Amino acid sequence: MADIFCTDDALAYERSRTHVAPGQGMMLDDVYRLAHLPLVAPHDTRVIAAKEGTAYDMGRHPTTYSVVLPVSADALEASPAYQALDTELRRAPFARKIAWQVLDRRRERLHATICGGLGSEPPAIEPGRHVALAGLGPISVEVRGLFSGNVNRGRLYLRVYPEQRDGMNLFHAVQRVLGRPTTDLYVVGLWNLIDDLDPDEAAILAAMIERWWSRTLLRIEADELWLLGARDDLVLDAEISAPATALRCRSRFRLATTRRS
Repeated sequence: MADIFCTDDALAYERSRTHVAPGQGMMLDDVYRLAHLPLVAPHDTRVIAAKEGTAYDMGRHPTTYSVVLPVSADALEASPAYQALDTELRRAPFARKIAWQVLDRRRERLHATICGGLGSEPPAIEPGRHVALAGLGPISVEVRGLFSGNVNRGRLYLRVYPEQRDGMNLFHAVQRVLGRPTTDLYVVGLWNLIDDLDPDEAAILAAMIERWWSRTLLRIEADELWLLGARDDLVLDAEISAPATALRCRSRFRLATTRRS
């Protein structure tokens, strides 16, 4: 039986996407200038180095843990559809405004967050929750592109569509097993802008997003989740599970242990 994936009607991508009025540019927002821009363009005058009420200091913060779906960079880069999208981005008029050097630094840490905000220490997962996760079996997902959100404007993502089984979003099943609130937006961050887009560039990006919206770039059957501890929002310094086991062991679905990477 073919896998059935959640649709846009059930997820938050449409209502969360960037909307730029015709004739206007796309400006990096304050969230991005605080959390991302210091990591990719630390000397830019638009960097927000710190902000009262937040723990950010030049894009870095105390360790926070999340449960995430790993995405294999090798598998993604082998996808002809992804290769075509990458080529189109590299030839776009705004290509010079993308921090291409960050891609290599993050390629072993690509992921979509399922359960965020788990605290500053590795959360204790009770044995019963591990058993319940194992009972879900492997989860199929489709990775589609391209996406820019209405928050953290300046980050470009791919979108993840989880398997729907017996009418249930399987990411919701994972969230409930782990006692976390359900969410409806799961993105793989890849590209970072280092400058605002002018009106023409913003229009070209919007057209690319529309053109690539329904294109499937990769299908994954995941049987493992990572417990990830990060000290910045690009996970340049992170603790993750051993990536070699992420997609190869089909015997059970489990939450991986962590190591420093």
